[in-house]
Amino acid sequence: MENLIQDHSETLINELALRDELDYEKELKNTFISLVLSIQNKRRQHNCIDKKKNVRNGSINGTEPKYLSTVIPYDPKQGSPSNPTLQILIKILQAINEDSPTVPTLLTDYILKVFCPT
Repeated sequence: MENLIQDHSETLINELALRDELDYEKELKNTFISLVLSIQNKRRQHNCIDKKKNVRNGSINGTEPKYLSTVIPYDPKQGSPSNPTLQILIKILQAINEDSPTVPTLLTDYILKVFCPT
């Protein structure tokens, strides 16, 4: 009877650990998606405001204002990113969302350490 209780306890502990790990992964993915959507919404609002200003004021000499865009490299062949990679991507997206000056550094670190490690 003691062995049976111990076996079930170990199974329960393993299942709870797996559940916690899956919950954490789900939380990371939800945070990632929320940040991507937030950045996309900001970009749409910014583009909409710019279009209204250009229509109202007319563009000067046909030149449109230019903005820096950031592309985070990603290879779909590698499958979905691991939790540590997802954490790094979340840091980058948070910096982009906050217009932080650390974005170039974070992107460089990501590219050198994660995307193209030596």
